[in-house]
Amino acid sequence: MSPNFRRTKILATLGPTTDAPGVLAQIIEAGVNVVRLNFSHGTPEQHAERVARVREIAAGLGREVGVLADLQGPKIRIEKFADGKVQLATGSEFRLICRADAPLGDETQIGVSYLGLVNDVRPGDTLLLDDGLVALTVKAIEGDAIVTEVQAGGALSNRKGLNRLGGGLSLDALSEQDKAHIAIAAQLDVDFLAVSFCRSAADIELARAIARSHGSYAHIVAKIERAEAIERLVEITQASDVVMVARGDLGVEIGDAELPGLQKRIIRTALECNKVVITATQMLQSMVDNPIPTRAEVLDVANSVIDGTDAVMLSAETASGAYPVKAVEAMARICLGAERQFKHDTDFEAAPRDLERVDQAIAMSAMFIAEHTRLRGIIALTESGGTARYLSRYRANVPLFGLSRFGYARRRMALMRDVVPVDFDSDGQSMRVAARKAIKQLFMQGHLAAGDRVLITSGDHMEQHGATNTLRLLAVGEGGNTEGLGEL
Repeated sequence: MSPNFRRTKILATLGPTTDAPGVLAQIIEAGVNVVRLNFSHGTPEQHAERVARVREIAAGLGREVGVLADLQGPKIRIEKFADGKVQLATGSEFRLICRADAPLGDETQIGVSYLGLVNDVRPGDTLLLDDGLVALTVKAIEGDAIVTEVQAGGALSNRKGLNRLGGGLSLDALSEQDKAHIAIAAQLDVDFLAVSFCRSAADIELARAIARSHGSYAHIVAKIERAEAIERLVEITQASDVVMVARGDLGVEIGDAELPGLQKRIIRTALECNKVVITATQMLQSMVDNPIPTRAEVLDVANSVIDGTDAVMLSAETASGAYPVKAVEAMARICLGAERQFKHDTDFEAAPRDLERVDQAIAMSAMFIAEHTRLRGIIALTESGGTARYLSRYRANVPLFGLSRFGYARRRMALMRDVVPVDFDSDGQSMRVAARKAIKQLFMQGHLAAGDRVLITSGDHMEQHGATNTLRLLAVGEGGNTEGLGEL
């Protein structure tokens, strides 16, 4: 395996910048594993065109690139100002008008998108606008108006977001617009569906049910960005397929000082629950305007990698920034550097001892052998990608090759740390024949060399999901032929 093999995966948000000729191909070649469609922006036609181009480019490059559709969610926003922008002075009075016919805003008042906000706040609450750049203290409720005092003034423009410090606003996680967007995502056959501002496992299950009703089996991503979600972190994680540390709104609600510790807790919880985890928001924010990241951003990304995140995400850096390709290249370079410093040491004493699934037991056994035997890699012959996911939770010291005949499974594995998705059809083959052909294929592709030893996981019945029950240790012979060393 190449010394430049990158274990941590990269998500990149698509937008006007990546629509420019050649840019999308360049960022995929630079290392993007999954692309993100931000349903807060763009039209269905634009999303469809972007997905088609991603799949065409990925096929041409022989890459597996997943597609994530990110629902807008019930983000509360202020409405528009008469002049497009105002300057709020610290200490001044400012009113939030909670009615549908609110006038255009000025320095004294503005309408809000969530009319029920007037029932959710109390005097003394702190409301934060534009990711906390402007802070308001609620002084009184007068009919449909929330009277506030500006605690931290500044420039404020149209449609900026609004949060309450500490959370607690009572919007549903899925708006009617989100439900319509799920249907669009299903038509696009996306691989991942992200639920914004989820508060409970029920929000995740609702999104999954709606997706299934439209024929989509996309993996559901729980975006942790509400204070209430932290209180139910384990149940939300268990209900989801993937967890995203959405640091923008989460940081606004809980405060910046609490965010680093919570990020580590969310990543740790996801790994303990055998879920995939993404770290997102402003990871290389300075590269929206500059060709190199700051040292603080480098350390931020590196710490996420060392903590064990599966993937790191770029947002405006690629969607609208001036240096999208350089941002991806920088992200890949930082991940590789952090991974070289990462000391792998799985604590098997702390591993669960009451496994109910055979494929989980096989995965744990493979990781134990990998830590005590010199190996070149672990090969998972998998239908759905589930075995590869269990293997990747233990943070291998060798690459994991996830071989599947299904494109959706390979694209899911594109988000898993350590996993190299490979197109391989085991249909109609015996377990032993499939194992030998898999090794031969990886040898021909340059992943393995004569003399390498590999572990291979498979099932007695190759075409059944969740049927992995066999672990074999094999050696690669001349020409990619195999020599059996043992079977468990």
